[in-house]
Amino acid sequence: MKQQKTGIYILIVYCIMQLSGAVFAPLLYKLLETMEIENAALIASGWWVFLSMGIATLITLFIIKKDNNYLKPLKGKSSSLLQTVGWGVIGFFLVLLGQAYAANIEQKFGVDPGSENTTQFIEIAQAVPLAIFSIVIFAPILEELIFRRIIFGTLLPKTNFFVAASVSAIVFGIIHFDFTHILLYAVSGFIFSFIYYKTKRIMASMISHMLLNGFVVLVQFYGDEIQQFLKQYSNMQLIFFQ
Repeated sequence: MKQQKTGIYILIVYCIMQLSGAVFAPLLYKLLETMEIENAALIASGWWVFLSMGIATLITLFIIKKDNNYLKPLKGKSSSLLQTVGWGVIGFFLVLLGQAYAANIEQKFGVDPGSENTTQFIEIAQAVPLAIFSIVIFAPILEELIFRRIIFGTLLPKTNFFVAASVSAIVFGIIHFDFTHILLYAVSGFIFSFIYYKTKRIMASMISHMLLNGFVVLVQFYGDEIQQFLKQYSNMQLIFFQ
């Protein structure tokens, strides 16, 4: 009963966080606009993303601290800390592979590559670098608690892995409001559920999620530099082996 209340409180915090932007971000934008700050809309969005998600994460962690059993492992033998970290890293590569297959399927149906949702977040992060914390740390913590611990964790004992993971994955895709690439998000969510189920520890899927978001930010920010470095590295190898 206590765990159910904890889950409800976390959901309430998450919903308030999602809805708060519609009220407070425009107010912050108007304030910045009166100060004649350039890119006021992006800066307002960036600061509110950072503040709202940061506050929501802190409140969520405080709620969980009041319920020491809320993050207990799923039933069954749970992985050790080292195994959990290892599966978290493996999960990251599995998601990359899964997204590659999903993107290939999307292209066959005429869906253009690239996510508007991701592009928007990167623009916000470029305007307000602190928003990177929201993308790489806060979002994975909150989303894994909502979609894996609450939704997947609640459905699993009543159904089976496939049903629980599928429902969690679909809701995970819908909540990103990027319906063109819902398959991409759903595949990622399904794999995150698998990592959680495999290790019995929510920390593992959080690690996978953080690594994925961090990788996306890194590529979006330094994609050209990375390609140039790889090209130079490849040329050096050719010279060395000649």
